[in-house]
Amino acid sequence: MNTLQDGMLGGMLTVREIKAAPAGRYGDAGGLSLIKTRQDSGKWNFRYSFLGTRRNMGLGSWPEVGLADARRERDRWAVVLRAGRDPITERKEERAVTKAQRDKTDPTFAEMAQLVFEARKATLRGGGERGRWFSPLERHVLPHIGKMRVSEITPQDIKGALAPIWRTKFPTAEKALQRTRIVLHEGRLMGFGCDPFSAEAAQRMLGAVIHTPKHIPATPWQDMPALYARLNAGTVGHECLRFMMLTLVRYMGCAGARAAEVDGDVWTVPPERMKGTLKHVREFRVPLTDPALAIVQRQKEAFGDILFTGGRSAPITSAAIEKALRVLKEDGRPHGFRSSFRMWVQDTDACSFDVAETILGHTVGGRIERTYARSDLLERRRPVMEAWARYVTGSAENVVSSAADG
Repeated sequence: MNTLQDGMLGGMLTVREIKAAPAGRYGDAGGLSLIKTRQDSGKWNFRYSFLGTRRNMGLGSWPEVGLADARRERDRWAVVLRAGRDPITERKEERAVTKAQRDKTDPTFAEMAQLVFEARKATLRGGGERGRWFSPLERHVLPHIGKMRVSEITPQDIKGALAPIWRTKFPTAEKALQRTRIVLHEGRLMGFGCDPFSAEAAQRMLGAVIHTPKHIPATPWQDMPALYARLNAGTVGHECLRFMMLTLVRYMGCAGARAAEVDGDVWTVPPERMKGTLKHVREFRVPLTDPALAIVQRQKEAFGDILFTGGRSAPITSAAIEKALRVLKEDGRPHGFRSSFRMWVQDTDACSFDVAETILGHTVGGRIERTYARSDLLERRRPVMEAWARYVTGSAENVVSSAADG
C-alpha cells in the first residue's frame, strides 16, 4: 500500500487510498494530482509546462469526477499539449464556441426578455420607457430566473419569483406575470425552446387573489371651481394644472404642449403623447375654450413654443405638478380631473356617453363600428367643453344644465 510522503501518496493513486486519505495534495502520474480540502471533498489538478511557464488546469471536483474520469481528462489535454497548443487556452476557446452555440438556441431568460423588449420597442410609448414595460421584469423576475436557460424554466421557478409579491403587490405581480408570459410566448414564436404554458401554470399555483383596485384620488366635481381659483399663483405648475382641468388631457399631453400645436382654437395632441400603443393611437384634436386659449397665450409670451417648461427647455415634470397640489393640501390628483369631469357629466346630464368618452380620448365602439364611425365629434364636443370651462372657472352656476349636444 502506498504511504504518505510530504502530503503525497507515492506512485499511482487508487480509489481506496483516495477515500481514506486526509486533507492534502496527492499526486498521480502525468501531472495529475488531487487536492483534498476535506476528507470527503477535493479538486483535480493537471500541472504542466507550456513555453517555459508552469500552469495548473482544474479538471473538476472530487468525488463528482472520479479517478478514471480525471485520468481521461488529463490524457485528453496531454495530447493537446504535445501538439504544441496550450490546454487552458484551448479549453477557453472550446467553451466560448459552445456557449455561443447554446446562446443561439437556448438563451437565458434575461437575454430572451431583452430580445423581446427590443422587438416590441417600436410599438411602445417612448421606446417602452414611458410605460416602464421592462420594469416589472427587471425588479421581480430577472433576479430569480434571469440567468436560467429558457428551456429549463418551470412553473415552480416563475411561482418562486412572484410569490413574495403576489398578494401584497398584486397589480405589480400581475404585470410581471403578464410580461413573463409575453416573453415566453414570443420566444416560442421566434423558434426558441420556451414553454408559454409555464406562466399559465404558475398563475394557477400562485392562486386566486381578490383585489380591489385603488382609484386615483379625484377632486369632487363640486369642488373644482374652488380648486381652480386657488391655482392663482401664475407659476408654470399652476398654469399647467389649470390647462389640464380645462382640456381634460392627460399629464403627458399637457406637459409637452407646444404653441405650434395650436391652430386657431384647436389644439392637436400628437400620437406620441397620447395613451396607448403607437400602433393604435392617433393625433387628438381638442377644442380650446377662451380660458384655455388665454393660458396658451400667456405661456407662449413667457416661454416660447414649450408652454409648460420645467427649465432647460424641457416640459414640467409630473413631480412638480404633484407638488403644486400638495402645497395646496389638495388630495385629488391631476389624472383625477378626468374623473371629476366624468362624474359632472353623469350628475348633470351634460352630454351623451359617446361625446363624454371622446372628450377624454377614450375609444368608443368596437373595431367594425369604428371603421365606419370615424368622426372625432369635434363640433359636438365644443359646447360641452365650453360649459365645463364656465363651470370650472366659476362663471356658471354650480349645477349645469345639459349642453346643446343633444
